[in-house]
Amino acid sequence: MNRDRIEVYVSGGRRLSDAFQGLSKSDLLATPIPGTWSLQQIAVHMLDSDLIASDRMKRIAAMKTPLLIGYDETAFSQLPGTNEIDALEACDLFDRNRHMTAIILRHLPDQAFQRVGVHNESGLVTLEQMVDRYIDHLEGHLVHVRKKRALLGKPI
Repeated sequence: MNRDRIEVYVSGGRRLSDAFQGLSKSDLLATPIPGTWSLQQIAVHMLDSDLIASDRMKRIAAMKTPLLIGYDETAFSQLPGTNEIDALEACDLFDRNRHMTAIILRHLPDQAFQRVGVHNESGLVTLEQMVDRYIDHLEGHLVHVRKKRALLGKPI
């Protein structure tokens, strides 16, 4: 495992928070690209997915071949109250969760990153792959955030 990847993972928390600065509630709830998630939904989704990712990473690190269960992210994004969650607070929790998860990752021996879990939808996954997936997951969503902000006239 390239341990620099842990630092890339943890630095993503600040990047997400920065990407949501300066947006009003109406900006957050807007859908400048019809049929896609609002920025509000993206912020809450990022927190949801990262909390699940942290659980999965810790399971892989601590357990012998744990089962990792998928979830319906669209159903999560439509839960009642999602639009009432403070998006900046969700981003802050995302950042804090990454910092706390990174403490554990930094203390694991190199061989721990080759431990595997079994995802019920996608099969075997190593801890190293999980770290990389969630770095990539953030990057993908940051592209969408930048595009939506630009369409709202609020570039980063």
